Amino acid sequence: MKWKLPPKIKIYEALGAIGDGRIEMGNNSAKIFSSSGNKFYTVYYDPSAKAIRANDNGSYWQGYLGYPSIAFLMKIGAIKYDPIYAEALRGIVWKDINTKFKNDFDKTLEYVHQNMKINGRSLDDFLKEIEDIYSQIKEMNLNQLGKRTKPPLGY
Repeated sequence: MKWKLPPKIKIYEALGAIGDGRIEMGNNSAKIFSSSGNKFYTVYYDPSAKAIRANDNGSYWQGYLGYPSIAFLMKIGAIKYDPIYAEALRGIVWKDINTKFKNDFDKTLEYVHQNMKINGRSLDDFLKEIEDIYSQIKEMNLNQLGKRTKPPLGY
């Protein structure tokens, strides 16, 4: 079974996880801590099967490739990205912003765009980077690895 494509905001969250250093890498696996720091998600990857699994909410409930998997794939170099944008998204507590805007991702993104510091680069350049990463995810056409695992509870 293939993963659905994620909402683009999940790429932002993945970049933020990298910028914050919230990833503990293992051998074809990782722990990705939430932006609140109060829970973590586990990612497992089988490159030979082009398959990945994570126990985040989007992966479990919606069937799309969630931000922990995207962050992992960025960290191992399977998805190319510009580290300046990971720095620009550092320190964002996504759960709080999404809650503030009642999970309206368009409003969340508008808020984030207004508050990003992209060190002399334009928002248009950043948005092109997001599109490039999205295209890479689409081209990977990853399989789901094993049975889905329920996400951790809590904030």
